[in-house]
Amino acid sequence: MKFLHKRADEDAIVRFSKTSFRIASSPEPHEGPSDCLSLVTESQEMTQFVMETYCTNLKTNHLGNTLLYTEVTTSTMNLLEGMMLHLPKNTGLVAVAARQTQGRGRGRNAWLSPLGCAMFTVGVQVELNSKLGQRIPFLQHLAALAIVEAVRTLPGYQEIDLRVKWPNDIYYSNLIKLGGVLVTSTFVGSTFHLLIGCGFNVTNSNPTVCINDLIQQYNTQNDCSLEPLSCSQVIALTMNCLEMLITSFQQRGPDAVLPTYYKRWLHRGVRLWSEEGPEAQVVGLDDNGFLQVCSKEEGMVSVEPDGNSFDMLKNLVVMKQR
Repeated sequence: MKFLHKRADEDAIVRFSKTSFRIASSPEPHEGPSDCLSLVTESQEMTQFVMETYCTNLKTNHLGNTLLYTEVTTSTMNLLEGMMLHLPKNTGLVAVAARQTQGRGRGRNAWLSPLGCAMFTVGVQVELNSKLGQRIPFLQHLAALAIVEAVRTLPGYQEIDLRVKWPNDIYYSNLIKLGGVLVTSTFVGSTFHLLIGCGFNVTNSNPTVCINDLIQQYNTQNDCSLEPLSCSQVIALTMNCLEMLITSFQQRGPDAVLPTYYKRWLHRGVRLWSEEGPEAQVVGLDDNGFLQVCSKEEGMVSVEPDGNSFDMLKNLVVMKQR
């Protein structure tokens, strides 16, 4: 807050590249630019987010320790874009929204953002000369894995079949998508300033299915009584897992996280193909986090995520023709 107050102009407005905030002690209407959001500094009642639940479940040193919450926004990435370049290190800022009007996916994809979907963006700084800084594409894999682990490491929830789909999606088994991750980066000096945007269906049964539907199904099939999850809980648990995964990677590199990643991913036995037919088999991730495949003709080949899509119906990775 000291940082924001110092940056504010005479009208208590703090301006960043995508969003401007007016620092206020209450959410009362105010005069000022129509695109300026009120940044309320006093505790307020939040209808779609339970702060007590979030704080009870959060066990991190830094990630998620500062929370920016809004009922409605264009996207949580827009809230933090530009801001992260100026914040003090290890602020651990996470932006959470109950609804987004312009949620973003990979490429030009839109992400549907109904109530009940956990929608959040967390800012991370990574030094270039660190183990993760030398392999920054791995961060999207760590983020997707963190969401899966947030659920599957809960006592009793280990058999809920959440999976990671390369490069950045969360699936139930190999059947249906529940969430995804988008990472953007800005490199300044010797530091990556990264925004990790996440969306994960928690209580919203539409437009597809949510984790609580799967928990209810599991309870029925196994005659047990696992409690439904909340967005507040899932976001806090994801912060815990993400910080742990980043710390492990920074200490020991890819070998620290790949066993867990492979345990949770969908791509065992998957073949790579083109219009001429099967050509290669998926082996794993290479040293940079790209998909590594093996073909008789070319041997080991690394495949970049922006040039490929995964066809769940055929259990194949489809190479787009350029």
